[in-house]
Amino acid sequence: MARPHTGTRPGPRPARDDPRFPQLPPDMRFDFPEPSGADPHGIVCMGGNLSPGLLVSAYSQGIFPWFNDEDPILWWSPDPRFVLDPLELHVSASMRKVLRKGRFELSVDRDFRAIIENCSRAPRPGQRGTWITGDMVDAYVELHRLGYAHSAEAWLDGELAGGCYGVSLGRVFFGESMFSKADNASKAAFIPLVWRLLDEGIALVDSQVRTAHVESLGGRDIPRADYLAKLASLLTGPSPPGSWGGRFPDYPSSSSWERIVTRRQGR
Repeated sequence: MARPHTGTRPGPRPARDDPRFPQLPPDMRFDFPEPSGADPHGIVCMGGNLSPGLLVSAYSQGIFPWFNDEDPILWWSPDPRFVLDPLELHVSASMRKVLRKGRFELSVDRDFRAIIENCSRAPRPGQRGTWITGDMVDAYVELHRLGYAHSAEAWLDGELAGGCYGVSLGRVFFGESMFSKADNASKAAFIPLVWRLLDEGIALVDSQVRTAHVESLGGRDIPRADYLAKLASLLTGPSPPGSWGGRFPDYPSSSSWERIVTRRQGR
């Protein structure tokens, strides 16, 4: 999540799509080059488009798009890969206290567009701007409409204070980015999401590249070959496309939420 890459603010969609490459529906698969053939930086190939079928194909093969606004579409599979095992999620005592106090109202898939647009505008130390370009926003909003991309929100006094978004396939959640306008808001959105996804059978959160934020929550590097083998084993069930707002009407309830938050509140 929150890939440490430079770029410019999202604007009008540039003429980046290759007109020779078809727009693929989500049920049509495209075979990318093998990630083992990526260059030393992790770039597998470039070009194509951000149609749903190409995005779903990429994630299912351990590849994701990542580029500046002035670049062509670049497809990456870095080595090592930065991941979080939901069973290894680390929640500090101070963060548990924040969750028990109930400062934030928590939701999923309530306002995906607001989440991705806030992520695109969030300042990143040492960066000129964002890799979440205008056409990336368009593409992931469409992927959300189709039920593959999801968001988690933290609200404070009725205003969006933080959140995260990503893509769900099989038993994997591919975390893309997060933002926070209030202290602990992004963690308040992310931690209950991981707890709930664990209950739902999600066995891996792919954060793609190392960030200090996710590392503090238990993220770690693993070799790309190990990641690809794990990914292949986790792509079947139990996460069909669809709105998580509808699937999780009792959110943020989960076994960990009940054990750590609700019971400590004496409910």
